Amino acid sequence: QVQLVESGGGLAQPGGSLRLSCAHSGFSFDYYHIAWFRQAPGKEREGVSCITSNDGSTYYVDSVKGRFTISRDNDKHTVYLQMNSLKPEDTAVYYCATAAGFHCSGYGLYERYLDIWGQGTLVTVSS
Repeated sequence: QVQLVESGGGLAQPGGSLRLSCAHSGFSFDYYHIAWFRQAPGKEREGVSCITSNDGSTYYVDSVKGRFTISRDNDKHTVYLQMNSLKPEDTAVYYCATAAGFHCSGYGLYERYLDIWGQGTLVTVSS
């Protein structure tokens, strides 16, 4: 069974850090580009970042650029999202996702192009 499992969410203070993990099972994870999305209360799900399978190229939306870092460890079949300088507006449920043929770029980082999703992990940024 194809599965993605996120972990690492929790409560952080503004300016603090968290590291999210996305572990896989059931498919050749190493050959798939992986994306992180988030959904804040009352808002639509939005793409945050993605990383390619081949050369580890990355893409970030402007709102997280310079604060978040995506990385992957293919030996551990895990993708990470290091989140620094957190802001209250980063509060959301964070999901990792993938799909065969998904294009990791500003053109491809949309919910409709991804069809394998994790269950999400809640990140709350508050003092």
